[in-house]
Order: sequence, then structure tokens, then C-alpha cells
Amino acid sequence: MSARPRLRSLAAAVAALPLLLAATLLPSAAAAEPDQYVALGDSYAAGNGTGWPDLSLSCYRSSLAYAPLVAKARPNTSLSFKACSGAETGDVTGGQTAALSASTDFVTISIGGNDVGFTDLILSCFSSWDELLCRSTVAKVDSRIDAQLPAKLDATYADIRTRAPGAKVMVVGYPKPFGASVSCTQASGVNSRESVLLNGVAAHLDRVVAARAAAAGFTYLDPVPSFTGHDVCASTPYVWGKATGLLDIYHPTKAGYRDGFAPLVRAAMG
Repeated sequence: MSARPRLRSLAAAVAALPLLLAATLLPSAAAAEPDQYVALGDSYAAGNGTGWPDLSLSCYRSSLAYAPLVAKARPNTSLSFKACSGAETGDVTGGQTAALSASTDFVTISIGGNDVGFTDLILSCFSSWDELLCRSTVAKVDSRIDAQLPAKLDATYADIRTRAPGAKVMVVGYPKPFGASVSCTQASGVNSRESVLLNGVAAHLDRVVAARAAAAGFTYLDPVPSFTGHDVCASTPYVWGKATGLLDIYHPTKAGYRDGFAPLVRAAMG
């Protein structure tokens, strides 16, 4: 074989090198693109109960809330954490959903409790021995859940779908705070009849949230099985009672976020 054909072969190989490199590197670059995860919602998403609002004091965003825990455990996941303590549906559509885009892969949202009067329940039931006042407030909250909440959730979910058309959206429900016994310091001020009423409100809220999530084509994540056996009076509670800071009352504990909520979200993400 003459030198000239060998030179031509070498030149052809050199010329093809950029194409070979591109074919090798492009798939790696695509694989390195992180999942875009946006976490929306209220105090149950922001992290109230952790006692550690290290990411935002005004919104009580905590690195120990379920969204940061999930993002940290998943390889190559970028989190935009917008949940804020005290948020209602209007706060989600009025600001939080601006973080969504066509590139968003995953969305979680916990919302609805403040719209129907979660704070009213605390003031009327959790801090009072007046059972009649508690019953009256429960009736008002139940009425709001049926009469007002569905339309608010529908509008919120529609906004999410419009802004993030390709995302998997996971709607996270609310746990029940009480178990069979309310004989502990954490349940101080709540009798057995009131605990049944309050668990009933949580179940009612979850039913409506789950129904509207299904209507929107979203995935509903039910926390009740994970939280069962970990009520406020349990040896390992996933929910705080009264023996904690005011902003944390009846919110998930660190264990509740870590072992109750986070596994549900991770499993749903796949």
C-alpha cells in the first residue's frame, strides 16, 4: 500500500473525529439535564413543624420539608421551592405558579386548608374547652369545604396545567392529627368527641381535594396510611400537638416530613 492512500485514510479518520465525538458526547449531555421540580403550597409544604425555617423565615421554608428532602434524595433534580406558610389558593395562582414552565417535570402542591379556615379550627377547638364553639366552627369549615373550595381548587389546578403542560402534578393531602387516644399533653384541650370531629374535617377536606385533583388529571397522594399510628399522642408522632411553638401546632414533625410525606412523593415520581 502506497503512502498516499494511507495519508488519505488518515485524513478521513481525522475529519470524522468531530462527528464521532459529537455522537459520544451528546447523549451524555442530554442525560445530564436535571429534572425540574417545583414545590407549591401552604405551611404543610413549606415546613411548619420542623422548627427550622432556614430557607425563608417569612414563608417558613425549611430544608427539612418534604420537597427539599425529595430533591436531595433524587439524583440530578433541580428544585424551585415556592411553598409559603399561610398560603391560600389565591397566593398560589397569584405568585407561586410563576415558577412553572413548559420545562417543568414535576410539581407538588399542598393547598386548601387555609382557604377553609384552618386557623379558625385552632382558635376554636385546639385552644378552648368550649365544645359548642368547636362544633360550630367545624360546621362552618365543613360548609366552606363543600361550597367554596372546589371552584378554588379547580382554578388553581387549571393554572398549574396551563403553565406546566407536560409536568406530572402530585397533590398532597393532609394527615389526621388524632388517634384513638387523646390522653396526652400534646392533645391538651381536645376531648375524644372533638378529636373525632377534627379528624372528620381532615377527611372531608382530603376527599374534596382528591376529587378535584382527579378531575384535573393529577395524582393525589394520600398521607393517611403513612401517618396512621403516628398521631399526636403516639410514641413517634408525625404530627405536633400543642406542646410546641405556636406556628408548628398540628403540623408535621420532622419525622412526619421525612418518613410520612417524602416517601410518598419519591414513590410517585418514580
